[in-house]
Amino acid sequence: MQRRKVRSLARGFPAVSAIGPRQSGKTTLVRSVFPDLPDVLLEDPDTRAFAEEDPRSFLTQYEKSGAVFDEVQRVPEIFSYLQGVLDRHQRPGQFILTGSRNFLMMERVSRSLAGRVGIIKLLPLSMRELARAGIEAGRYEDLLYAGLFPRPYASAIHPADFYSSYIQTYLERDLRLLKQVQNLSTFQAFMKMCAHRSGQVVNYSSLANDCGITHNTAKEWLSLLETSSLIVLIRPHHKNFNKRLVKMPKLYFTDPGLAAHLAGIQHADDLCYHPLKGGLFESLIITEFLKFRFNRGKESNLFFWRDKLGHEIDCVIEYGGLDLVPVEIKSGRTASSDFFKEIAYWNGLSGNTPDRSFVVYGGDQSQRRIGGQLVGYRDLEPIFSYLE
Repeated sequence: MQRRKVRSLARGFPAVSAIGPRQSGKTTLVRSVFPDLPDVLLEDPDTRAFAEEDPRSFLTQYEKSGAVFDEVQRVPEIFSYLQGVLDRHQRPGQFILTGSRNFLMMERVSRSLAGRVGIIKLLPLSMRELARAGIEAGRYEDLLYAGLFPRPYASAIHPADFYSSYIQTYLERDLRLLKQVQNLSTFQAFMKMCAHRSGQVVNYSSLANDCGITHNTAKEWLSLLETSSLIVLIRPHHKNFNKRLVKMPKLYFTDPGLAAHLAGIQHADDLCYHPLKGGLFESLIITEFLKFRFNRGKESNLFFWRDKLGHEIDCVIEYGGLDLVPVEIKSGRTASSDFFKEIAYWNGLSGNTPDRSFVVYGGDQSQRRIGGQLVGYRDLEPIFSYLE
């Protein structure tokens, strides 16, 4: 589906940009779709020096052939010149751009290439992609611990070693250039505090106090993690059904393995009784929904609903612009009638029906219940139809 969407964008836009967190497979994707285009890595010192010193001549050599520019945000000067080349030729799929530093990449793209570039967002592998690759994930605790970045599955690297290196690379290479992050050790502590809040409503004051930073800094740093595609903030839905609503977003890491590592979890077995288990499982399911949308070139249509009395629906899918589909997410492996308690309450307020109500749980058996549809975490197909 990703390949199909990238090809579709390349038929309509003179440039295509694949964005997402480091190691999410952007370069592998575009190389597989455009094997005949020259592959230009702008992290190579000599290549980068040429592009920085003489961007016009650098681009001239690729005007006829087109090219894949990997880590293009490393040469910000190139974007203004690239705009001129695209306008001059107006040839679909001329340049393919990838970049890891989304906060820098998107700033340049939106400023210089607006209307000229099609964008696809990539997150780490989905459970369906793992299954298609013949990778047996085992228990969901194993998935939560190992995460879904491709590298640990493609090599013998241990998840703990992968994530330790990943975090240091992010801190040392991506954040060092930013003025709003002056103390990298404090920012790393901030990331760890965020990991412990996976699946929770964000309390900016509490988060700031725990890290010794200001309320505004906590907001800025969360925005930075969101733009880096390391976290996603799910906003509350605006429909209140005559009840006062919580207004703060919920925080999820786009990869549960990264959150587990930041939270100090050292083995998959530790998750069996860990207090973070529910939040990480919820993150896994929410990001599966997001991957389904992003891989089709669509934005998120996910919200949550929570009133001041504490009633909550973990995920509300906005379907068709008007309809709302509730999804509760439970890490328990044994189904219980209590799983549908909040959905029954929400359906009573909204007028929704059980046939359009879902509970995703940690078991394998999918069933139709009186209160709604019970869906095993490996079998999300009934819900995907509302994400099209």
